Amino acid sequence: MGCLQSKGRRQFPGYEDPVLLASQTAFTVSEVEALFELFKSISSSVIDDGLINKIFDLFDVKQKGVIDFEDFVQGLNVFHPNAPHEDKIDFSFKLYDLDGTGFIERKEVKQMLIALLSESEMRLADEVVESILDKTFQEADANQDGKIDKAEWETFVSCNPSLMKIMTLPYLRDITTTFPSFVFYSEVEDIAT
Repeated sequence: MGCLQSKGRRQFPGYEDPVLLASQTAFTVSEVEALFELFKSISSSVIDDGLINKIFDLFDVKQKGVIDFEDFVQGLNVFHPNAPHEDKIDFSFKLYDLDGTGFIERKEVKQMLIALLSESEMRLADEVVESILDKTFQEADANQDGKIDKAEWETFVSCNPSLMKIMTLPYLRDITTTFPSFVFYSEVEDIAT
């Protein structure tokens, strides 16, 4: 547990209290401050992509139509190596449940698969994509109702841990060393006791 002291940080529009955000996430105060620099550098970027839009929706928990800095830090928290595994499973389930029905359906898995292949500039024949979908649903859809519920998803990812690798971004463990150009002299100190 740490003791945090503030030296009166000047507030920027949309800049949340780094001490509060650090206390609510796996990030340190310094890492939250470095994330703010990253946030400022990418927050004006707009990418028209279904996967990006879904991630945006999951980060925009207050449903304001914009992701403020607090949403950004809270959203990235699920990808931190120290974030609870259950949070990662829950987030990944919501990510695949594109239409928000509480189930992952075949068309949603296909849409995600195609988006992921497109991102990595890979093209697979339609038959190969269908084969991957068949195998996925054969393994994941335990009750064979044509959709994957939350319990089935939890079982599926526990049997296929490689699926959860994308839910951990190792460089978030110490973002201040990953992005040294974002590090600046903090007015807030992390003091370990």
